[in-house]
Amino acid sequence: MIRIVPVFYLFIFVICQLPLVMPAQAAQKLFNAKTATLENGLQIVLIENHRAPIVTHMVWYRVGGADDPLGKSGLAHMFEHLMFKGSKNVPSGEFSKQVRALGGQDNAFTSYDYTAYYQSIAVEHLENMMRMESDRMQSLNLPPNDFASEQKVVMEERRQRSENDPSGYFYEQLGYNLFPKHSYGIPLIGWMDEIAALTEEDAIAFYKKWYAPNNAILVVSGDITMDDLLPLAKKYYGTLTAYPALDEPRDRGSIAPFIGRNKVVYHHPRIQQPQLVQIQRIPSVRTDKKSGYALQILEDILSGGPTTRFYKSIVIEQKLASNAGLSVSNDSYDDGRFYLYATPLAGIDLDKLETALENELRKIITDGVTDEELQEAKDRVQADAIFALDSVTGPAMIFGRALTSGQSVDDVENWPTDMQAITKEDIQSAVKTYLNPDDPNKLVITGHLLPEEVKNDQ
Repeated sequence: MIRIVPVFYLFIFVICQLPLVMPAQAAQKLFNAKTATLENGLQIVLIENHRAPIVTHMVWYRVGGADDPLGKSGLAHMFEHLMFKGSKNVPSGEFSKQVRALGGQDNAFTSYDYTAYYQSIAVEHLENMMRMESDRMQSLNLPPNDFASEQKVVMEERRQRSENDPSGYFYEQLGYNLFPKHSYGIPLIGWMDEIAALTEEDAIAFYKKWYAPNNAILVVSGDITMDDLLPLAKKYYGTLTAYPALDEPRDRGSIAPFIGRNKVVYHHPRIQQPQLVQIQRIPSVRTDKKSGYALQILEDILSGGPTTRFYKSIVIEQKLASNAGLSVSNDSYDDGRFYLYATPLAGIDLDKLETALENELRKIITDGVTDEELQEAKDRVQADAIFALDSVTGPAMIFGRALTSGQSVDDVENWPTDMQAITKEDIQSAVKTYLNPDDPNKLVITGHLLPEEVKNDQ
């Protein structure tokens, strides 16, 4: 229902109300989260914050769009909608009404790797939230005709996001080419014909397979202690049934080993300015933590603002584009994505612009980065997390996304220390290994999003 940015940017948004220089006991944990696990496998994470009498209560499931059955794309997202249609003790449509009546807010969101449900509310109402959320974990009760009506809602969402949005349609094509034979290449919302073919039986089977305590993480952030939280968790979640099959590691299959350079060119009359995008696969933090962190710092060095390399070189000095940058998204369970992008100035050839972007990567491979660039990037990463320990919802988001993507509580707690340990050599090695423009043994997808072609009637 809502779009969530990668966990790295959540760190940048919420983590560093920390001082620019870490305290002497720098190895101390960032959030000092408390953890527990119930007998049925439910993992619990608590981030205490006693500055206001409020809490954020989140339940994250280790299932997302990448786990949709073949031919039934969009099922995970569709089911997120259905979770608000009533359970054994909460009638259809009453969940959000009851949250609002208590002065809180709630929502849910689906990604490729997880589905999450949350409420932010005064701490005295937390027990009510746990009662309602645990009720729909295994006692969903869909009223007649609600499936069909929600299916139409999702189809309309698909039209607005893709069919009627040339940019969204364009990025779908890029993703499909980047992840052949892997579910990351299928649109998260699903293909229109497959959404239309979903049935209530599909939804119920999906629910009975994935929605169980040993496939869930309860994350609570705010004004409560573990001594108070754990008895409530046992009371409401501890009685639910574990599904032993969910204890096995996730396996979405392999990505087809295609290599080479592919190009996606898409013209549309609603596009006013050409756009250049290059996209590649990179390791996730789960699969290669050091390289993953090195690429995140590289992003800041090359594209962290008007004084960094891309803007100075591509926009100011070479005057090839009105903006240029790169983006790293590698907080996924399987491979992540790396984007180069630019908006060319009038008359600039897109192939020339792409070469200029790639040349900035070649400079990293041959010359590396400077000590000053590395330290400034690390300072920006730390300084940008201005509101970390004051936020209630932010830390809960960070832990939920990290844990559902295969990272650990310690990975989150030690993130600033691990980032500070990244060296110039780590960055150079990561670029050479994963982003070398001259390496023929990888897949590179280039996209040109362009205005409608002028027709020649002669």
